[in-house]
Amino acid sequence: MSYIGKPKVTHPGLPRNKLGLTSRDYEGTVSTLCAGCGHDSITAAIIQAVFELGIEPHMLAKMSGIGCSSKTPAYFVSQSHGFNSVHGRMPSVTTGANAANRNLMYIGVSGDGDSLSIGVGQFVHAIRRNLNMCYVIENNGVYGLTKGQFSASADIGSKPKKGEPNKQEPIDPVSTALSLGATYIARSFSGDKEQLVPLIKGALMHRGFALLDIVSPCVTFNDHEGSTKSYAHTRQFYHHVVDMDYVPPAEEIKAAYNEGEAMPIQLHDGSTIVLRKVADDYDLTNRAHAFKYLRDHFEKGEICTGLLYLDESRAEMHELMGNIDTPLSELPLDSLHPGSQELKKLQSRYR
Repeated sequence: MSYIGKPKVTHPGLPRNKLGLTSRDYEGTVSTLCAGCGHDSITAAIIQAVFELGIEPHMLAKMSGIGCSSKTPAYFVSQSHGFNSVHGRMPSVTTGANAANRNLMYIGVSGDGDSLSIGVGQFVHAIRRNLNMCYVIENNGVYGLTKGQFSASADIGSKPKKGEPNKQEPIDPVSTALSLGATYIARSFSGDKEQLVPLIKGALMHRGFALLDIVSPCVTFNDHEGSTKSYAHTRQFYHHVVDMDYVPPAEEIKAAYNEGEAMPIQLHDGSTIVLRKVADDYDLTNRAHAFKYLRDHFEKGEICTGLLYLDESRAEMHELMGNIDTPLSELPLDSLHPGSQELKKLQSRYR
């Protein structure tokens, strides 16, 4: 992982957001990933998204596990909080951090190996709790740091650079999240920044668990003919289901809601996502319909992208638990301490 900062030379004409910051203020260290890696394109999209949202850097917490994907948080918003956890354990660390300070905005960056193999149990329970976070899976179908073995997301018949084609059923994070009740589910391609940036913005502002599964080709181990996670294969079988624009809360742009075939959905924070349907028969508010649609197109070899499911009605973790609005990290010690008598009662239960 790189700790080399980028030169702080900024062109005076760069656009500034509502905080007076430029996109350069949201950058991190110099990437050490392979040239052409899809993960770096995702980093650029995240930088663009948080810049346009005007997020205060110190109010963002970046979480990760182990793998090429988990190096990504070092490459954006260097002035934010961050935690690089043990392999597959990012969701539980994020759960603990969120439990202590619900005021921060959490973005977890993981990979298909980190989330769908060793960390699949953690991934499942973060969804189950409807943890308020943006969960990014940089999905390339291989273990890039350990020389290209198949991961749990590799499709049947996918060919490695060397050896036999994969024969095992893949775990699809989108279908898994649908079955477990995730409230914001999207898929995109690292090479489609126009689609990816609004999806990231919507995921960050969504209240609850937001999954972004992003096909991100590994140029070193999984970008050859026969790979279903290569640039060529993804571009050929890309299937746009729903396009989305993100509209921040502002009176003067409400007229844009009536343009074209757009359907506005207001989020809890007052912002709006505007959906523009590409597939006429797709209903992203119907979980069963979305699951069948994705499966039918998967059988055709198509990669469905866009905002695939949205549920604004389900309570997030703190609401489910009945927690107070004040973050636990801001409460005085005397209000958190149960007192000697209560401790004795608790201890007596274990005797």
